Amino acid sequence: QVQLVESGGGLVQAGGSLRLSCAASDRTFSDSAMGWFRQAPGKEREFVAVISANGGIKYYADSVKGRFTISRDKITVYLQMTSLKPEDTAVYSCAAGTRWYAEGHESDFASWGQGTQVTVSA
Repeated sequence: QVQLVESGGGLVQAGGSLRLSCAASDRTFSDSAMGWFRQAPGKEREFVAVISANGGIKYYADSVKGRFTISRDKITVYLQMTSLKPEDTAVYSCAAGTRWYAEGHESDFASWGQGTQVTVSA
C-alpha cells in the first residue's frame, strides 16, 4: 500500500484559508483517484473531495462546494480551503483509491494517511 503523509493543517480564524498537502511514497499514486475526508470530534468520518487519477473529474461534498478545491500533481494531492467556518474544524485525512476513479465512498479507498488537524476559530 502507498504511504500518505498530510501536512498544512493548523489554527485559522473564520473566513481564512489553508492549503493541505498529501504526499505519496509511491509513484503508483498517479494511477489512483485521491480523496480527502474529515472527522470532527464525536462525529463519523465524512467525505470532502475526490479527484480522478488524471485530474479531470472532481467531486465535492455539498458543505464545501465553492469553498474548497482539490488538485494534484505527480506525487502530491492538495486541498485548498477558503472561507473557512468553525464547522470545518476536523482532522483531515487523504486516501488513495483502488482505481483511477472514485465517487467518495470510503470503500473506494485502500490507503489512508494519519491526518492533519484543522481548527477554525469563530
